[in-house]
Amino acid sequence: MIKAASFIEQLRGRGFSHWAGVPCSYLKPFINYVIDDKQLNYTGAASEGEAVGISMGAYLAGKNTVTMCQNSGLGNMVNPLTSLNYPFRVPTLLITTWRGEPGRPDEPQHVLMGQITHQLLDTMRIPWLPFPTDAAKVEEVVGKAEATMRETQLPFALVMSEGSVEEHELQSQPNPQRVNTQVAHANAAGPQMIRTEALQTILDSLTGNEAIVATTGKTGRELFTIADRPNHLYVVGGMGTASAIGLGICLGRPDQPVVVIDGDGAALMKLGSFATIGYSQPATLLHIILDNEAHDSTGGQGTSSPVVDFARIAAAANYRNAVSLESRHDLAAAIKDLRVKPGPSLVHVKIRQGSPKNLGRPTVKPHEVKERFMQFLAGNSTP
Repeated sequence: MIKAASFIEQLRGRGFSHWAGVPCSYLKPFINYVIDDKQLNYTGAASEGEAVGISMGAYLAGKNTVTMCQNSGLGNMVNPLTSLNYPFRVPTLLITTWRGEPGRPDEPQHVLMGQITHQLLDTMRIPWLPFPTDAAKVEEVVGKAEATMRETQLPFALVMSEGSVEEHELQSQPNPQRVNTQVAHANAAGPQMIRTEALQTILDSLTGNEAIVATTGKTGRELFTIADRPNHLYVVGGMGTASAIGLGICLGRPDQPVVVIDGDGAALMKLGSFATIGYSQPATLLHIILDNEAHDSTGGQGTSSPVVDFARIAAAANYRNAVSLESRHDLAAAIKDLRVKPGPSLVHVKIRQGSPKNLGRPTVKPHEVKERFMQFLAGNSTP
């Protein structure tokens, strides 16, 4: 058994400053220690997959990250770990607990995952080591993990057994505040835009120094077709994690304006991210949802968005500003207005289905998109 400080201070010395995850009782000492330390950043995610997205965003902003989960939630990470971290070559130190470890009595829901945790990591091609329980071994294990991540640009996992870390009681309690959300519903008449028209309006209304994160599917493909720029991140996988990535960028670079362009299906898939964003209060985040009431990229199957009021959800989740609209004029005006107001802000845009025929796909490889996007973030200091 080791002290939380033995491990965390070893990571701090190597530049690991951003932690995200979903709690497990085994992880309690770590989480408490990081929350108490004002020089470290801990973000409690609504889901394990969201935590992966937050860590990816923080990494893009130049931070070394740790992502934590109980192994029962490791399955929720499979999609982003394989469809985001792997193609984009984004490392994170993954700490997963080993509930259901054979030979240790545990709840029935942990039995199967306890038997397959290591095989699941192997299947995802994520190298792993047992979490160190001897303080003398911490530097060696952390060094091995860091060296492997530096070489592969991929995640590395540590599997933690029960009782690996001494208790650390929480000394401080975060005190989040409710904000007075401004909610507006525009009623301008006229035909709805298709997604390409909305994307062009968004680009025309921005100043050019924003980091733009476009959700998976046709949104990213159409944005690439309209204008391929270094400040564009095409989230080719990890459906639903675009807003988490945007939040991670804001946490890593609080001065950087970030615009997340989401879809209704993707936003609904990770609706818990709204709450994490509202809790974290990223002042420079503008979250835009292009809502055509369909999974347009997979054939136009309907989503549940016809009965969903995204603006009111954002208000309930503690966004500072939220507006619903349809017209091109209202979209341009809302972006210009909200871009200079403290966020987080949400713009919900009702659009109609449809996209250009023979729509292409990004020809820049995901890891190349990542590299130039990171260069943009590193060189862009204007709020």
